[in-house]
Amino acid sequence: MQDFHFPDPKALDGAAVLSHLGIISAEGADTASFLHGQLSQDTNQQPADQARLAAFCSPKGRMLASFIVARPQTDTFWLLTDAQVLPTVLKRLSMFVMRAKARLSDASGALSAIGVVGASAERLLGEAALSQPWQLAPHAASGGHLVRLPDVLGAPRSLWIGPAEQAQALIANLPALPLATWQWLDVMSGVVRIEAATVDQFVPQMVNYELVGGVHFQKGCYPGQEIVARSQYRGTLKRRTFLLHGQAPIQAGQEVFSAADPSQPAGMVANAAPIPGPGDMAFSALVELKWQALDTGWHLGAADGPALTLGTMPYEVPLGTSDD
Repeated sequence: MQDFHFPDPKALDGAAVLSHLGIISAEGADTASFLHGQLSQDTNQQPADQARLAAFCSPKGRMLASFIVARPQTDTFWLLTDAQVLPTVLKRLSMFVMRAKARLSDASGALSAIGVVGASAERLLGEAALSQPWQLAPHAASGGHLVRLPDVLGAPRSLWIGPAEQAQALIANLPALPLATWQWLDVMSGVVRIEAATVDQFVPQMVNYELVGGVHFQKGCYPGQEIVARSQYRGTLKRRTFLLHGQAPIQAGQEVFSAADPSQPAGMVANAAPIPGPGDMAFSALVELKWQALDTGWHLGAADGPALTLGTMPYEVPLGTSDD
């Protein structure tokens, strides 16, 4: 089995401009109730001090987008999503606004998203640093908001969202972090982001979305809700997402094959990024797999493609039975 060497957590330090993300701004008196009826998350009851994950699904329960949802004001929400997915999702969501008092717009030009990680970020933030994952709070010094993200390898991570003109001042006070390093940290966190290559591919549970707080099962109807609920309560899911590592380049949307059944794909790459560090380049990926063959060999792209090694997820992934 191939050994993969991860960076020292102390080396995971600095700030990255998250240019791969876009931001939808939703404003108006009916915004919370409108989003509540469209997303897998309870936005009606979302407090001001908490960010939440959410899925936007097709009527068949397949994810068209994933969001980090922040509520900086009572009638204002920010939806962070993949920048390439944003235009189509914004258009689709806007179709359902109808008479609701809610205005949706692409705020990616006015707002910036910055990822900060490590000791330097903690020192800069000082008392403003948050301690619990998905906490949300204003950052008075910069005029933005902070979202605490799950730690990776013990390294504290936060997401800064705020006016684009203030972002440069924040970045200037921290070491530069390559975007690819931040994307690898996201992979290692086990939280999947829907990309252009994976739109309409996964029911939320296939990418463990209910395990990381992205699905609220008591909130009522939204597109695809019946299928998502059926997958949860009937035990009809046999596909889950796991962490894999490999020496060959890995991209979202690539198929993965199992040695147990080389005649057909056994999964799909959701997200992937190179492992930071010197030496030969290796990759980590979140891969949706048929879990029944979890202990067999995995290969990228074809049954005889580059070998992949099963890694360790940062949370427990329950397995069940299914004929899905």
